[in-house]
Amino acid sequence: MPKSNRTAAIIVAAGRGLRAGAGGPKQYRSIAGQTVISRAMQPFCDHPMLAAVQPVVNPDDVAIFNEAVGAMRYQSPVNGGATRQASVRAGLEALASLAPDIVLIHDAARPFASEALIARAIDAAAATGAAVPVIPVTDTIKQVGQAGHVEATPDRAQLRIAQTPQAFRFDVILEAHRRAARENRDDFTDDAALAEWAGLTVATFEGDPINMKLTTPEDFAREEARLGAALGDVRTGLGYDVHAFGDGDHVMICGIRVPHNRGFLAHSDGDVGLHALVDAILGALADGDIGSHFPPSDPQWKGAASDRFLAYAVDRVTARGGRIAHLDVTLICERPKIGPLRETMRARVAEITGLPLSRVAVKATTSERLGFTGREEGIAAMATATVRLPWDEQVQSAGKRSD
Repeated sequence: MPKSNRTAAIIVAAGRGLRAGAGGPKQYRSIAGQTVISRAMQPFCDHPMLAAVQPVVNPDDVAIFNEAVGAMRYQSPVNGGATRQASVRAGLEALASLAPDIVLIHDAARPFASEALIARAIDAAAATGAAVPVIPVTDTIKQVGQAGHVEATPDRAQLRIAQTPQAFRFDVILEAHRRAARENRDDFTDDAALAEWAGLTVATFEGDPINMKLTTPEDFAREEARLGAALGDVRTGLGYDVHAFGDGDHVMICGIRVPHNRGFLAHSDGDVGLHALVDAILGALADGDIGSHFPPSDPQWKGAASDRFLAYAVDRVTARGGRIAHLDVTLICERPKIGPLRETMRARVAEITGLPLSRVAVKATTSERLGFTGREEGIAAMATATVRLPWDEQVQSAGKRSD
């Protein structure tokens, strides 16, 4: 059976995660600079075979959810229930009007699902109607009674560890959840168990050992160490830009159209904030500057929107296997006043770059009426970008030789 072009995913993120220790719900904590929920959702939001991604959140967490995930392609979050099972049903009901053919159900506490794993889930559901990813059990398992004594040693050759995303034909898993609700059955720990109870045959497919669930503080420490080692090349870049005022009735600053009695003299839209950020990112990559990638002599950039330049710089980081950890821009001008628009600018930069709002800073200052900015002849901007990249093997080898 071919892959469906009407496939959806549910990301279950309504739990409290009490076993993870202090620090709030585990899905909103950070690992190596990125929130768990952002890591969990991104591969689904970016996957070309998924038409919709439906988050399910605790109603108390909507604000921190929006801040944590940044700009991604997903359905409006719906409120979860008192149990995981109730939360999944809420996600299914929210997708019912879209009537997808296949639905993947994934726990936000598993933030390392790969594109390949998602593709295997879609293939398995298309072929079987119900399937779960599994990995072999490598340890010997003991069945222990209430007294703490070993009662049995199951054959581990027959045992598997179940993961998510679990994949189903949408109509059959929705009906199974509705039936369980009608019969007051709310004790299923995963959707495969509910599907088995409903009489479905559940197939298995290859899981991924990296796709482990975060449950305890030790899990967070382990993954922090693993990711920190993988992206241990931390770079900082500096950017600077300036544009003079000319005729016009607005200026573009950090992606926002700001009413003003002047405009910018510039080849593109003259957005000094975004231009400085682009140079900061390219500087961290040691990859030239904005002029080398978008030369002002090229007519195709005449009047171009600078969000294209910033998105391009972010893509350069992603292509190197890295990520942006933080962006910070300072605007220097007497007018227009930046303060009232600061949060709007932060949000726009976060949207363009896909970063959480907490990783974008926008500040402003004047030059105390000194210089060209003090005379209101133009605006300047300075920016820094912190970028994390994988260690280059040649650099590591050179470092070892120099020891």
